[in-house]
Amino acid sequence: MHGTAKDPQNGLSRKIPLRIPSLDIEIGPVGKRGAHFNAVSSDISGAHLWLILMKAYRALSQVDARSIADSGLGISDFAVLEVLLHKGPLPVNTIGRHVMLTSGSITTAVDRLENKQLVRRKASPEDRRVTYVALTRAGNTLIRRIFSVHAERLETLFEPLTLTERSSLGTLLKKIGKHGESLLGEPSTD
Repeated sequence: MHGTAKDPQNGLSRKIPLRIPSLDIEIGPVGKRGAHFNAVSSDISGAHLWLILMKAYRALSQVDARSIADSGLGISDFAVLEVLLHKGPLPVNTIGRHVMLTSGSITTAVDRLENKQLVRRKASPEDRRVTYVALTRAGNTLIRRIFSVHAERLETLFEPLTLTERSSLGTLLKKIGKHGESLLGEPSTD
């Protein structure tokens, strides 16, 4: 049931998926795991793509939240520790922008983490109005351990995608994200 086509790079014949437009499905070639079916939606409207994105986001964010909850940290505490792990010491307000917390919420989160001796505050030597937050040794050890487990769990979310699909997904999401930011007149936060 599969068609064949010549591969333009090596000239060899290869099986190509069978598309059935009336059913909005595509049947992939039979491999080690058998044939695979892909939904091929004919509705590519912005509203439909938004719905697909939101359904995917909801499912993925629930897996993410469960993984964080299993660590024993709250989401905002995890987010602060994670940004410090990957970005190094940062001013309090910069951390707040990175993790999307208001100034009051980021102050509360940093206070909580400081009380647990996971972070420490330090005045900026260049500008005494600026306070930096850095991981303590205990904080660094904790977030490295927790993030390693969390990253493994997130990896399982994307197991169904090939490396090429992962790359394409990242590129496309960045593209629409930057476009959305441009419509709002906001700078990119990569």
